[in-house]
Amino acid sequence: MTDMQKPSVNPPPSLRGVHALVTGGARGIGEAVARQLLAQGARVTLLGRQAEALQATAQALGARGEIGFVTADIADADSVATAFARAAERFGPVQVLVNNAGQAMSAPFGKTDAQLWQRMLDVNLTGTFHCIQAALPSMLATGWGRVVNVASTAGLIGYAYVTAYTAAKHGVVGLTRALALEVAKKGVTVNAVCPGYTETDIVRDAVANIVAKTGRSEADARDELAKRNPQGRLVQPDEVADAVVWLCQPAAQAITGQSIAVAGGEVTAG
Repeated sequence: MTDMQKPSVNPPPSLRGVHALVTGGARGIGEAVARQLLAQGARVTLLGRQAEALQATAQALGARGEIGFVTADIADADSVATAFARAAERFGPVQVLVNNAGQAMSAPFGKTDAQLWQRMLDVNLTGTFHCIQAALPSMLATGWGRVVNVASTAGLIGYAYVTAYTAAKHGVVGLTRALALEVAKKGVTVNAVCPGYTETDIVRDAVANIVAKTGRSEADARDELAKRNPQGRLVQPDEVADAVVWLCQPAAQAITGQSIAVAGGEVTAG
């Protein structure tokens, strides 16, 4: 290992006092990740677009540890850079980045216009890129960091009627693998967690869409989504957060470049 590759500081013994930033942190998986990081002693910044929702979550979790929030549109590089700078003013440079923010919109391929396609890339892929670019320099400077991208099983297999979303999430998985190799000797790990259908706003929107288009009951629509999971159920946000926080641990240094499915066996090695 050359001097340029050696970490400039020893890795932390735990997440206590480490600054972790969670995008899409106001609800669902993001809220669960933030809660579990606080339990590990991390100082947490929530990032999202809606200040009221972020503030409500920060207040609800405030008794669990040090937490704050910043607003940004992750599709806008300048907005992201400003938000990360503000977060660093309070808790220091970001050492753990959880890219959880995302959006899913469905349409048959023939009705997927350029606007929908670009929106899915902007939020799910380019937004992840912007946030990593904002966080990575300080991680490299200190010789330690964790990047966990919340992708999707759609990043590992194909899903009908969500071609743009699926393409974007495949891009997140590719980004994860490539960047992990680039920083492998620099104390930074980069991994992806790929949930199946999870009890979040995205799934609730999918259920509402099925009900509106097919006339099925909400229960039938939920059952239809749950059938993709061999366990016959929807994944819970805390289950995804468990995997994310495990990858953030200092002891997970040997785990990098991985895309871990949290989906009840929906995706298995072939």
